[in-house]
Amino acid sequence: MRRRSDERAGELLDALLEGRPVPGLTARAAAVLALPERGRYAVAVLRTGGGGTAEGRSADEDGMRFLRRVRGDRETVVVALGDREPDGLGPLLARWCPGARGGIGPVADGLAGLAAARRLAETALATCPAGTAGVVRLEERWQTALVAGQPELSARLLTDVFGPLLALEPADRALLVRTLEAWLECGGSAGRAAGRLYCHRNTVLNRLRRLEHLTSRSLSRPRELAETMLALDAFRLRAPQP
Repeated sequence: MRRRSDERAGELLDALLEGRPVPGLTARAAAVLALPERGRYAVAVLRTGGGGTAEGRSADEDGMRFLRRVRGDRETVVVALGDREPDGLGPLLARWCPGARGGIGPVADGLAGLAAARRLAETALATCPAGTAGVVRLEERWQTALVAGQPELSARLLTDVFGPLLALEPADRALLVRTLEAWLECGGSAGRAAGRLYCHRNTVLNRLRRLEHLTSRSLSRPRELAETMLALDAFRLRAPQP
């Protein structure tokens, strides 16, 4: 009986996450899962190493309730937040699944919003390049999410902006990309970027000028800087080269 009850609960949770048009679904799911129909929820999608089962699992921690569903190398986690904020979910889920990468969608208002929250969590997951680890929130990755959500467009953007850069030797290309990343992470400060890269400030500026020449984009013009940043996201997300 316990097994049949767990299976039923799992089926209802799957129906909510998939957005199936079943009359009275949210009310039935609320009763069976013992969850508020109009509560606050977050959904996370994790890509793990596989080996999990399709059994539903639940846990309670820090005043929140977690319901977990595993399919192959992906795990979907529904979190009943109560009055908690989702800020600490990423680190918590990363501790639960070391080495996994994942995404968390915006807070859903009620069980009826779980399907949309799952789709947006999938989008957040898509912003995490292969080979990386960690769990991110979509609100932290809006720009990258726009790039990840348009693969054909982002591939064209990458070719248009970074084409000459991609033609460089891998080590030379990696040096320029890392310099750009450090400069952006340091708020556009060449001096701080130089400290992070263990080189002289003028070296950073020379590399950035070379990057501007290769991309035909100025880092001092907002529109061209935005194109360069979007191309950088597309570069990070592209499939690893052999």
